[in-house]
Amino acid sequence: MTADTAPKLYLVRAGRNGEDETAFLDNNTAMIGFTEYPDLSGCKDYDDVLKLVKKARPDLTARAAGNHAGQLWIFGVSMRSDDLVVLPRKLTSQIAIGRVTGPYSYKKFAGVLRHTRPVKWLRTDVPRTAFEQDLLYSFGSLLTACSVTRNNAVKRVSDVLSGKTDPGFQPDIALKPSKNGSVGNDADDTTPDLEQAAHDQIVAHIQSRFSGHGLSRLVEAVLNAEGWVTKLSPPGPDGGVDILAGRGSLGLDQPRLCVQVKSQPAPVDVTVYRTLQGSMQSFKAEQGLLVAWGGFNKAVQTESKQGYFAVRLWESRDLVEAIYRNYERLPAEIQADLPLKRVWVLVNEDSEA
Repeated sequence: MTADTAPKLYLVRAGRNGEDETAFLDNNTAMIGFTEYPDLSGCKDYDDVLKLVKKARPDLTARAAGNHAGQLWIFGVSMRSDDLVVLPRKLTSQIAIGRVTGPYSYKKFAGVLRHTRPVKWLRTDVPRTAFEQDLLYSFGSLLTACSVTRNNAVKRVSDVLSGKTDPGFQPDIALKPSKNGSVGNDADDTTPDLEQAAHDQIVAHIQSRFSGHGLSRLVEAVLNAEGWVTKLSPPGPDGGVDILAGRGSLGLDQPRLCVQVKSQPAPVDVTVYRTLQGSMQSFKAEQGLLVAWGGFNKAVQTESKQGYFAVRLWESRDLVEAIYRNYERLPAEIQADLPLKRVWVLVNEDSEA
């Protein structure tokens, strides 16, 4: 297998806010926006796509036209069957990994003509924490579709797909990146999503400083900041409950809350969810909170819909957002272990369609 025929890795996003995410995963497909552009089937190379873009949108600047053409070329021309695709999910803090199974097509989806690719989604619940920071930086590209070539990315994603850990960047075995020309279509050459990059750094820091029972301690601090009176179980077997919480000065008032915290990097299964429900009955608690650092598999997400008004699910993203809301009220020792500062950044509006 030559470098030209070896599977490549591409990133595709499901809309700015994940609006196409469910359609992607339920239909084994990938789609991009750019609905103002017609069928790309007649395009053989980047120049053909650029001509199509300029004809459809003569109002665009040269830079914007090149940006759109690069992404359309990636999705409609460059991808091949057997290439890998990563989808950074917006509805959860997980990443889906799939494999392209066929050619580009321009067809109606939900009544709208869309640029589509058939993709077999092999794993849909890979925690972002499964990847090292350098790949997460690439996965944070603001482009809708782009190639990912940095630091032996194809092999590392393949390793995670097969259940192994990301080995990280190993220069002695890394392949020389292929830039596929200079049309600005590689994730490593574009401005990343700075908010997501900062979030990933915070997640990595929490994972290193608040591992194991320390994560329960952090969750307890957040609950205290939100007005709960809590009792934290000591390290070791907890009988299905890490934190008991209530309202009022003594924590005796309703609602009563049972909290289970799982610090493992892998998604938890439905057994953990059902165990928490059983604990809620034992402690006569009206509410439950399941915090799973590695997120939840599909079975949990499906079953939890029936318990929406009794149990809440928090993955790493939800916990970090709760920390943001309550940071100024967290204990000094927590702030010392997790020093954060609010910053403002300019939003790049020209990267996605």
